[in-house]
Amino acid sequence: MSAPMPPERPEGFLAVARALEAAGHPNAPVFLEISARTSQEAADALGIALGQIAKSVIFRRKSDDAAVLVVTSGDKRVDEKKVAARVGPIGRADADFVKTKTGFSIGGVAPLAHATPPVTLIDRELFRFAEIWAAAGHPNGVFCLSPHQLEALTGAPVADVVQA
Repeated sequence: MSAPMPPERPEGFLAVARALEAAGHPNAPVFLEISARTSQEAADALGIALGQIAKSVIFRRKSDDAAVLVVTSGDKRVDEKKVAARVGPIGRADADFVKTKTGFSIGGVAPLAHATPPVTLIDRELFRFAEIWAAAGHPNGVFCLSPHQLEALTGAPVADVVQA
């Protein structure tokens, strides 16, 4: 499942590792042999249910160009109207916006250690699981946590933000 760490770890992965260590999180990030760019790839690589993947979806808030991060369960789709009702009108975020605002590339956006702190919402559907896995700053990087640890690490509110 995991590969030996490459001699030079990607900066995004290292940033997440430092943030987790500083927060006293008990689980260090893992660098997988294969890319876990999508929720399905990550679930397959880890041998877990798709819903246990805490996927990070970034939007652009129209009023101030802030990044809006929705951390949702891998088996759910974000309801943009529900998100907009909580944070104001939003639009799609392209790869350049995501990289500039978060410091991470799409497929590796972690829920913490962002270049600029985003407005963050946590999908309540993640609480169906005792253990979830989130991206660790690189498409091959992941780390394990509980939904309650995610809430504590991000300070973000839990909300209903997915399609029915």
